[in-house]
Amino acid sequence: MELSINEIKPGVTILVDTDVYVVIDAQHVKPGKGAAFVRAKLRNMRNSNSQEKTFRGDEKIEQAYVEERKLQYQYNSGHLYHFMDQDNFEEIAVSEKILGDKKTFLKDNIEVLGYFFKDEALSINLPNFIEFEIVHTEPGIKGDTAKSGTKSAKVETGATIQVPLFIDVGDRVKIDTRTGGYVERVN
Repeated sequence: MELSINEIKPGVTILVDTDVYVVIDAQHVKPGKGAAFVRAKLRNMRNSNSQEKTFRGDEKIEQAYVEERKLQYQYNSGHLYHFMDQDNFEEIAVSEKILGDKKTFLKDNIEVLGYFFKDEALSINLPNFIEFEIVHTEPGIKGDTAKSGTKSAKVETGATIQVPLFIDVGDRVKIDTRTGGYVERVN
């Protein structure tokens, strides 16, 4: 389906040069002279690169139908990560390239959102916050407080994060998967 420039709004997915983009921001401009146009900020759904593009009033933009599916992480084999579709229980293999750095935060049976275009996986979104157990870190020193600094710690999936000095092996912590940063200790 083709869209006119009036239908370009944040959240709409479009095809530009065979790549799928989501509109992040759109400004409709009506100059005093000449035709109206839209200046849009787009994010590529495959590699997360952003770009700005101007669409003129007579242009037709192809809409991309991106399907959102609830998936559950099962296991990985080599460079493929296997998920189960929560609706039809089919197994879906996603390449390591699509996951990127998110793969370090994948826990068994965690539920994620997958975005697909014509049955091709574009991206996988993890929950914003996930709880992990600390499996290795240097011991804390008596008197350490929450504001006195950080140290490296390895979580159960193998990811290394920075945590406050009072965190010890066996503690459960909440991590922001968007930034990879420590949020809080969980009891």
